[in-house]
Amino acid sequence: MQEITEGLISWASIIDDAALQQATTAAEMPFVHPHLALMPDAHLGLGATVGSVIPTRGVVMPAAVGVDIGCGMAAVRTQLTVAELPTDRRELRLGIERDVPVDLGGRNRTVFADHTQQRIDELRELARSTDAPVDQYAKSWPMQVGTLGSGNHFIEICADEVDRVWVFLHSGSRGIGNQIARHHIAVAHRLCAERGIELPDPNLAYLSEGEPEFDAYLRDLRWAQHFARLNRAEMMDRVLARLGRWAGVQVQRTDEVNCHHNYTEQEEHFGETLWVSRKGAINAEAGRRGLIPGSMGTRSYVVEGLGNPDSLNSAPHGAGRAYSRRTARRTFTQQDLREAMGDIEYHDSAAFVDEIPAAYKDVDRVMADAEGLVRVVHTLRQLVNVKGS
Repeated sequence: MQEITEGLISWASIIDDAALQQATTAAEMPFVHPHLALMPDAHLGLGATVGSVIPTRGVVMPAAVGVDIGCGMAAVRTQLTVAELPTDRRELRLGIERDVPVDLGGRNRTVFADHTQQRIDELRELARSTDAPVDQYAKSWPMQVGTLGSGNHFIEICADEVDRVWVFLHSGSRGIGNQIARHHIAVAHRLCAERGIELPDPNLAYLSEGEPEFDAYLRDLRWAQHFARLNRAEMMDRVLARLGRWAGVQVQRTDEVNCHHNYTEQEEHFGETLWVSRKGAINAEAGRRGLIPGSMGTRSYVVEGLGNPDSLNSAPHGAGRAYSRRTARRTFTQQDLREAMGDIEYHDSAAFVDEIPAAYKDVDRVMADAEGLVRVVHTLRQLVNVKGS
C-alpha cells in the first residue's frame, strides 16, 4: 500500500502512468471522500480506472460504475473430482457453448427452461414494482437472461488444490445493462453542462442526491445489478446440468460464491455514510468471500475478505490488463495462445489472442499485492475454458 497523493491510496505495485493520472484526476473531485483506493489490478479504463474504489458524498458518477453494471463472478464447487471426469473434455466445451449463447439471446429460444422464465418473471415484477422503464432501454432483455457475452467474460470448469471440480463464470448485465448505463451517463453529462460545471474529464459527470435523475439512476442500477446476478445464476444452472449429463451423474452443489465487481452501494466508512462505486473491485469486508480470476490460462482464487479499512473493504477483481486488446493482437499470435493454454480445453481461435494470459498482469504479483486485503481459501486451475467471441 502506498499513498500517491492526499486523496489516493494504491495497492498496485505495477501501474502505467495513464491509469495513475486517470485515478488521480478522479480522486481530486471535491465530493470524493476520504480517498480513492486503487486495487492491485488497476489499469486504464473508460471513464474511470478499472480497479478503483470511489467513495463519494452525496453524488454518484455513472461512468465510475461503467456500462457493464453488476458484472461479476459466480462459482460452485461440486462433489466431483477430476479423476471422476471423462477424458474427452472437448465434448463438454461444445455442449456448454450450445447451452449458453454468447450473443444477445438470438439462440436462447433453443435452450429455454422453466427456471429461465421464473427469473424473467422476477425481473419483470421488480421493474413493475419500482417503475423501472427497462423495456424502453431494450425490449429484447428477457432473451438476454442466460447469455454470456464477449470480451473477458467466460465459463470455466476448474479443479482446486485437492482436485475437487468447480464451475466458475464471469458475466454481467449484458446489453440491457449497457443501455441503462449509457442513458444515465448521458443524463449526467447534460446536467453538468446545463449547470456550467467544469469537469477535468467529461466522464466524471455526476448526479446529485435528492434530485429525480439521481433516484432514476439508482432505481435502474439496482435492477441491472439484480439482472446480472440472476443471469449468472441462469448460466450456472445450464452449465451444471451439462456437466452432469457429460459426467453421467447428478451434480451436487457443495459450496457457492457470487459477487459483483462493477456496482454502487451505500456503505459506512470512517464513521460516514457514503456511496461506494467499485469499478473492477469486490467487496472484501471481514469474513466475506469473493472471487478473483486470473486469465484464461492461469489460476483463479476463492478468497475471504480481511476488512482493510483503507481499501474501503475492497479487493481486486482479477489480474488486470497489461496490454490493451489492440496491442495484444499486434504483439501475440494464435500459436502463442496455444502454447500458453497447454492442455486446457478451449476454442482454438485467433479471436481470443487478445485474451492470452500474457496480456494480463502476473496474477501472482496481483495476489501478493492483495495480501493485506484478502486471504486465499481455494486456488483453482482451469480444465475447460469457454469464452464469447
